[in-house]
Amino acid sequence: MASTQSLHKCQDSFGKMRQKRLLICIWLWTSLNFSFINASSNGLLRVGLRKKQFDIERLRAAKFVRKEYLYLQNQGLVFPKDDSKADVVSLKNYLDAQYYGVIGVGTPPQNFTVIFDTGSSNLWVPSSKCYFSIPCYFHSRYHSKLSSSYIKNGKSCKITYGSGSISGFFSQDHVQVGDLVVKEQVFIEVIREGSLTFLLAKFDGILGLGFQEISAGGYPPVWKTMAEQGLLKKKVFSFWLNRNPNDTTGGELIFGGFDRKHFTGDHEYVPVSRKGYWQFEMGDFIIGGKSTGYCAERCAAIVDSGTSLLAGPTTVIAQINHAIGAEGIVSIECKEIVEQYGKMILELLNAQTQPEKVCSQIGLCVFDGTSSTSAGIKSVVDEQNMDSSSRNADLFCTACEMAVVWIKNQLRQNQTEELILNYANELCGRLPSPMGESAVDCQQLASMPNVSFTIAGKSFILTPEQYVLKVEQADTSICISGFTAFDIPPPRGPLWILGDVFMGAYHTVFDFKDKKIGFAKSV
Repeated sequence: MASTQSLHKCQDSFGKMRQKRLLICIWLWTSLNFSFINASSNGLLRVGLRKKQFDIERLRAAKFVRKEYLYLQNQGLVFPKDDSKADVVSLKNYLDAQYYGVIGVGTPPQNFTVIFDTGSSNLWVPSSKCYFSIPCYFHSRYHSKLSSSYIKNGKSCKITYGSGSISGFFSQDHVQVGDLVVKEQVFIEVIREGSLTFLLAKFDGILGLGFQEISAGGYPPVWKTMAEQGLLKKKVFSFWLNRNPNDTTGGELIFGGFDRKHFTGDHEYVPVSRKGYWQFEMGDFIIGGKSTGYCAERCAAIVDSGTSLLAGPTTVIAQINHAIGAEGIVSIECKEIVEQYGKMILELLNAQTQPEKVCSQIGLCVFDGTSSTSAGIKSVVDEQNMDSSSRNADLFCTACEMAVVWIKNQLRQNQTEELILNYANELCGRLPSPMGESAVDCQQLASMPNVSFTIAGKSFILTPEQYVLKVEQADTSICISGFTAFDIPPPRGPLWILGDVFMGAYHTVFDFKDKKIGFAKSV
């Protein structure tokens, strides 16, 4: 904000010469702010990352916005229905994003603090034409008239998220990342920021590092433009996220390669299974050395630097909550399913009934050949017109499907019927709340189990110290589970989102030449 005030003083002080002298102010401002980003002599572009500490209220606000988004998505209101002139970006929640850096846009460069986000593909910053949106006045804004390299595009773009919406238009200009200048990069000038996310955010914009397939307008992401202009030594970029809370260095994003001092051993690579996000196939998820059974036959997963937490299916998160003693909510529907149908589910599974067909045979779901849907909905029904009985039927179907996974997993471990049903009943009281954080006892970290993700046939372990987050509230440390529930239905899901909790433990390489992702233990 101090830099912005300095620019306004320059404008007010000089009549007809104000633009020239304003450019000088911007140049000086840029020189000071880019001092921590540099291109090293070995051809690697290093971007120093800053890190903000977790804040309990911000984390709660993030979960509130996430819930709003899921509600609107279910209502069919997330995307505009008819607007052929606008591209649409499904913008996610950045309230709990921790790591950010600085880039410059224009000639001379105007500085912006951005999230480097592998979960999206567009670059956008607030526009000087953002007049009627309060969040814009709390962030740096791009002035096209002050850039000699600006090229007008003008095509409109709408970004919708949660209870707010963001709109803007495409422009073209040089983008400075460290010592590199990416020429004529297409980006979005945002002219309306109506979302709670951006009013509270500590950053100005987003620099997307996903694939062009999910880019609004079909424009190439910054890393692709870098490669096309011959600016990179290798067609890769890598993230090292510093999880040491006492270290002032947030981490490092390197374009063109990686630094071996940031990891030990070699990277284990897994191919990208679906371009758009950095998505791959993940194997079984293990808690305390025991299989959850949920991803034994593969789940989709994406690596997302724009998300702090680890997001996964409710079915698995409930098992994690149970194992680490995290608080949860009680599902009456779930308990009713276990009480009334638990033994029947056991018998059907023992009779080798396919797990995905169990709930349909009981009569709680309808199996469509690939997955189950509520037996209370015979066809596609508008959510707004759905009566209470249909909603209840949907809840019972979901509860039944979770119970099948839990009971099947316990059968695999040769547990008795009594223990199996008691375990399932306990999990019904550990379901993650979309509105509240899952608190754990800070004094019990030593007794909590390790968890591990199976990637490329290898186990990637997270210790309690790595997956439990410590946040400050009223001078008191509170421990929060780094796992949160996020359910994506088939065929896209089930889906895991591996955010900064995972990337902090494992140095990550994104290879866009060979379309693969590499993980190695961070140091």
